[in-house]
Parts: sequence; structure tokens; C-alpha cells
Amino acid sequence: MGKKVRVIVTAGYGTNCERETAHVCREAGAEEVDIVHLSSLIYGEKRIDDYHLLCLPGGFLDGDHLGAAKAGAHRFRYATVKETGERLLDQILNLIAKGGLIIGICNGFQLLVKLGLLPGFDGNYDERLTSLTYNDSGRFEDRWVKLKINEKAPCVFTKGLKEMFLPIRHGEGKFVTADEDVLEKLFAKNQVVCQYAHPATGEPTQEYPYNPNGSVEAIAGICDETGRIFGLMPHPEAYNHLTNHPRWRRGAQDPFGTLLFKNAINFVRENLL
Repeated sequence: MGKKVRVIVTAGYGTNCERETAHVCREAGAEEVDIVHLSSLIYGEKRIDDYHLLCLPGGFLDGDHLGAAKAGAHRFRYATVKETGERLLDQILNLIAKGGLIIGICNGFQLLVKLGLLPGFDGNYDERLTSLTYNDSGRFEDRWVKLKINEKAPCVFTKGLKEMFLPIRHGEGKFVTADEDVLEKLFAKNQVVCQYAHPATGEPTQEYPYNPNGSVEAIAGICDETGRIFGLMPHPEAYNHLTNHPRWRRGAQDPFGTLLFKNAINFVRENLL
């Protein structure tokens, strides 16, 4: 892969955060950041596993007509690359096998869980055990939320972070699991990375609007057991400068979302170059 940190940000079919995501990757220090349309992957013009970090940005894949990222998950699982017949999912699995990183944000998180890449228990990336469904409020939520970060989680992206304050914007962000055993396993393995927190206490909450969607156990993001695959509903790429903060004129400051990407870039430099 060479000595440069290479990042691929997917685009097309309804994504709308690819430029913000690519920008924050460059700000975090990646030397090569490509925004690649999904059709370019299908036609074999680019390969996912030629990169170190795959970013699945926010948006509305295929208009969410079959449910958030559902149609997109079918594309990755069943669409094949022209001439080779290889699935896009095979390239993602190859990236994982090489030790690469993946972050899915909002619609990208929805895509990861519907593909079965998360939670990825025992290295099984082909079983769907969780989902993200309609917000309890019954409407699209656009607000900033406080997050409590699990410092025991193996997540590469959140290393050294205890809490964050990030924007959310989604209509289907309620995290649910197939059964109680899945939920217990997520906590037992410290794969619950971040939870919606009450601003007064800093502790996980089910209270609206601090938990904007009603996610079980206030879950806002999870990772796989390796910590190299991470999905979250809030948008870290949307807080990359002081003036993004809704209270910046009052001197309010919180860790920039850029830090998640800096951690990822540092991991690549230390382990993959």
C-alpha cells in the first residue's frame, strides 16, 4: 500500500456527507483521501482493499425507501464487480483481514449493521444481530448530543476520549438488538463504545431529547471485537472547527470529532505502514 495513509470515502446513491468526511480525514493527517462513487467500485475502477481506512459517510442511501441503508446493504452484498464477478463485500472483508479500519457514520452505521459487519462477534461478519429503526419521537431529529465514551472499549477511533458533544441528524437512529443475549454480549465484550448521556450528569440516559431516538441502553455507537470497525449515529466529521459548536460564541469547547480520525490515522502509521 505504500508509505502514505490511504483513505477511501464512498459516495453516491444518496450519500451527502462525503466531502465533510474527506475534509476531516485530510485535517487528521491522511496523505491520500479519495471520494469514490459506488459505481466506480462496481466497474472496477477502484478497489476498497487498496486503502487503509474505509469511511462510509452519512446520507440517505437509495432514499431509505426500503429502510435506512437496506438497499445499500443489498448492493454491497450482491452487486458484483464487472469482469471479475467479485462482490464489494468481499473487498471489505479483505480489508478487514489485512488489518484495515472502517468507520460508518449515521447512514454508514446503518449500513454496517445491516451487512452484519457489526457487531461481528467472534469474527463473524455475516450475521445481522442489531439494527437501527425509527426514532421514538416519530420524526427526524437534528440536534447536538452529549456522549459518554467507554474507555474500556477496544475501539481504535475513541482512544483517549472520555466524552464528546456531536450533532445528530437522522430519522432512523434507534439502536435495537435481535434479543437480550446480544445486548448482554455487547456490554460484556465492551463493544458498546458510546452512549447518549444526560448533560447534567454525564451518565447514559433514556430521557428525550438527550437520548434523541430511544436507543436501548442509550447506545449511540458500537465496534467489533478488534476495535477496528466502528459505527456511530452522531456525526464526528461535522465538528471539525470551533465555530461548528452551537455555543462557540460563549466559549464552549468540546473534543473535536477530528480526534476520532486522528486516532485512526495514527493507528495506520503504527501498524500498517
